[in-house]
Amino acid sequence: MSRNQARVQAISQITNRTPKAVTMPEPLSKIWASDVFNIAKMEQCLSKNAFKAMKKTVQTGAPLDPATADVVAAAMKDWALSKGVKFFSHIFYPMTNATAEKHDGFIITNSDGHAITEFTGSLLIKGEPDGSSFPNGSLRMTNAARGYTAWDPTSPAYIMHTENGSTLMIPSVFMSWTGEALDKKIPLLRSNSAMDKAGQRVLSLMGETEIATLNSSCGAEQEYFLIDANFAASRPDLTLAGRTLFGASPAKGQQFDDHYFAAIPERVQVFMQDLEDKLYKLGIPAKTHHNEVAPGQFEIAPYYEAANIASDHQQMMMTLLKLTAKRHGFVCLLHEKPFAGVNGSGKHVNWSVGNGTQGNLLDPGSTPHDNINFLLFCGAVIRGVHLYGPLLRAVIASASNDHRLGANEAPPAILSVYLGDQLEGVFNDIKEGKLLKSELGGLMDLGLNQILKFERDPGDRNRTSPFAFTGNRFEFRAVGSSASVSGPLVAMNTMLADSLNWIADQLEVELPSSANAAEAAIKVLKKLMEQHSNVVFGGDGYSEEWHRAAVEDRGLKNLPTTADALPYLRDEAIVKLFSSTGVLTPVELESRFEVYSEQYLLAIEVEAKLVVDMASTSIYPAAVEYLSQLGSTSSSLTAMGISLDSSVANAVASEANAMMAAVAKLSEALAVHDFASTEEHMQYAAGTLRSLMLEVRGHADALEGLVADDLWALPKYSEMLFIR
Repeated sequence: MSRNQARVQAISQITNRTPKAVTMPEPLSKIWASDVFNIAKMEQCLSKNAFKAMKKTVQTGAPLDPATADVVAAAMKDWALSKGVKFFSHIFYPMTNATAEKHDGFIITNSDGHAITEFTGSLLIKGEPDGSSFPNGSLRMTNAARGYTAWDPTSPAYIMHTENGSTLMIPSVFMSWTGEALDKKIPLLRSNSAMDKAGQRVLSLMGETEIATLNSSCGAEQEYFLIDANFAASRPDLTLAGRTLFGASPAKGQQFDDHYFAAIPERVQVFMQDLEDKLYKLGIPAKTHHNEVAPGQFEIAPYYEAANIASDHQQMMMTLLKLTAKRHGFVCLLHEKPFAGVNGSGKHVNWSVGNGTQGNLLDPGSTPHDNINFLLFCGAVIRGVHLYGPLLRAVIASASNDHRLGANEAPPAILSVYLGDQLEGVFNDIKEGKLLKSELGGLMDLGLNQILKFERDPGDRNRTSPFAFTGNRFEFRAVGSSASVSGPLVAMNTMLADSLNWIADQLEVELPSSANAAEAAIKVLKKLMEQHSNVVFGGDGYSEEWHRAAVEDRGLKNLPTTADALPYLRDEAIVKLFSSTGVLTPVELESRFEVYSEQYLLAIEVEAKLVVDMASTSIYPAAVEYLSQLGSTSSSLTAMGISLDSSVANAVASEANAMMAAVAKLSEALAVHDFASTEEHMQYAAGTLRSLMLEVRGHADALEGLVADDLWALPKYSEMLFIR
């Protein structure tokens, strides 16, 4: 039996598979948010007073009284039962990028032993999972296990349907018995509140009298890979690490630039249709899908929503991507770099702030030089990125995201701001004290009568910028595909709150001596740009010159690895930022450093152990068997007087010996555990372990190109990326 039998069978099963039946999707008007207990459902199900109270809570964050919670709980239960639901779960997001859920039945027994359904306000408001069983950064010891989930009424409950049943999901926060945040939602809600408070202060000073609650918004572009499940089952690295630790580059990858926006494969199109139907039923506004740059890579992008809801929806989307892919015989890979040599996957986070009275405060309009509120909020972002660039790098840091940052497929690990020609010109004028003006984009005229003229944007886009202004929002392009968007949103909201408070302080100084609020604002912005303009950069972020100039001339940080970035969570300025805004206490921030550091170390250690195992038990035996076959053949030919060239055998032997020597060094390195600090341990993982893993891989990938195909057990890149 050949070693590649599983590969051959997988290819046969894929190519001979019966296409999944396609059903016509129901009208959007019929299915939209049909599984969501949203405001519209509440208006139908609740009493008038209860509905008014809930609406006020959802729209303004006003507190909700327990009596209303009882009414909501009863209505929510009846609605869920009418849709076949038997269980409910407080769903929350611990300090990993995963979701957590604990299912409870609506069932209780009465004194007669009969089963009845019950769901009270107290059950809706509070759940109790084990607070020490989740990564908590020493906030909870094993013997101090109590933790609480608490209903977040600003994010609607929904029903998650699976092949095994349906569950009412209640978005919740997660905290310790002593009140520390153990999740990603509490800091997000706090950061939005801090930003709202600071933003209202600035707008009031600028003469605004009617100011609705400010909220941040988010739209996250999700990239992912699809490979057939038959291939994934034969790859231990994909199963346990989410990426390929070995694999020679195929003859054809993405060098022809023929995949991006190409026709979507039929099987994938059916998957996408199924996925989007599920998303629409949950009220998730999936708007765009297309092929991405790499073969087997795709993207789905929702319309923007309020940050808290967008964050919940993003977690739901990642869950549904995996579940729906499984139904279609795929495995969805959300790892940032599942395949070497082709583009990895990111999650561009489009972020803005606004309210119902002033609108989007990051929308410059057609004359940004006259839009003072916009200039102040945009200036606040510039200051925030300049002061807290290391924080933005830290909140996107992970073992997986390190593979793509700065690799000419994703932004560099240096945080800079791209404004575009128009805005950069306006802010340069402010810095130099010139009369403010802005250039329009003009009309796009191709000289073809049949092509209608349209307004050209006043600035180009810059795909090499990690933090780019894109017309009415900022796009944080460095976020990894597997990440929760909550971390980046918390950082952006908090740095904005800090900068808006600084602007408000400066306005209070300048207003008494200025002719009007606009004049005072320009004075403040001039000071801001004099101090923080170094972070504005519109050139090629991939260039070596920028990497030098950013650090040496502009004083920006280049933090290429997670080991370099995470220690900044302990930086005094970052600790002060979070504590002064009330977003995270020093203890809560320290817990995040501990959790994220541990996750980083564990990820690399798991990968390193897999490298040792796969090289020793799969790749080396294949090489030895091939050498045995070559030796036997050579002996037979020699007996016949035929000489066989030995260069291939020598190359196989050389690479196999070198690989196992590297495996021995990696095994020895994995046995080292005595480190003076977490920081030292992370640097060891980033440097020593990863370099040794790459050394093993180099020899293994060379063997893949030498060993007979029928002896190679691992599905190859050419198969996984192109056969579907």
